[in-house]
Order: sequence, then C-alpha cells, then structure tokens
Amino acid sequence: MKRPIIIHPDPRLKKLAAPVPDLSDDLRVLAEDMLETMYAAPGIGLAAPQVGELVRLVVVDCVKEDGAPPRPIAMFNPEITASSDEVSTYEEGCLSIPEIYEDVTRPAAVTVRWIDPDGNEQQEDFDGLWSTCIQHEIDHLDGKLFIDYLKPLKRQLITRKMVKLKRERAREKA
Repeated sequence: MKRPIIIHPDPRLKKLAAPVPDLSDDLRVLAEDMLETMYAAPGIGLAAPQVGELVRLVVVDCVKEDGAPPRPIAMFNPEITASSDEVSTYEEGCLSIPEIYEDVTRPAAVTVRWIDPDGNEQQEDFDGLWSTCIQHEIDHLDGKLFIDYLKPLKRQLITRKMVKLKRERAREKA
C-alpha cells in the first residue's frame, strides 16, 4: 500500500527513530509499503520517518540501468560500521523535499550492517550512488536532512519553498 510522504518542515523528520527490537509482520508490511511508495514516487531510497513511522528502517534500490533487474533492499537497524577517507560529491534530492537538488559531500564508500526482513544479519560494502543513498537514508533515522549539510541561508530558502509548497498542496485539497 502506498503511503503519504511527509514534506519538510515537519517535526517528525527531525526526531531520532527508535531501534527495531523484534521483527513483526507489521514491520515487514511497512517495509513492503515503503518500497511501493519509493518506486511510485519515484525514488531510490526512503526512510520510515518519511512516512510517519519513527523506527529504524530504510529501503533502497539504486539500480538505474535500463533493463537491469531491480535490487530492493530493506534494512532494519542499519548501521555504518566503516567509511572511506575518500569522499564523493553527489547532487542529492529527497522525497520529503521535492524538486530541490543540491551537492552534498559524503564518504565515497561505506560498510553497512543491518537486519533483513527474514531476521538475518547482513553486512555489505557500498560505493557510488548506493553509498550516498544509504548514508542519506540513515541520516533520516537520526533526524538529519540533506539540507542540514548546506549553508544556513540556503537551508532557510529551501525551507521557505517547502512551506509554500505545503500551503499550495493544502489549498488544492480544500
């Protein structure tokens, strides 16, 4: 089931998400719903706080090549256990900050450990777009948005645009 995506500014996007103590069927359904929501948006990553659930869950799929099979990954309690000294800069966007893209510099590669929907611990090295996306989504679990990496003035301008967008969308629904 597609879920509504929360638009910045919203206090839920700035809260720390709680660790998942046990995998339940409800959490597995949440992961499936989040993947459906992410693909429909369309996006390459989505964190549970973006759909109003303050739990440590992210979904990603950074396969962009035409004809390549999708690679959806649901990560419960994801944790970056290592990151490269080398950095890379990507133009990032966010489903909670629509139509805004800015360059953000992050470690070029990360090692991530997480629990998969079957309850198994996984660990994998990611680089390129995957590394950037996973770091971006884990930031959401810590109440951090990609615009928090920008200078204050630019962040304020983006926040004002989002307030205006939310007002316009509310008017359209009325």
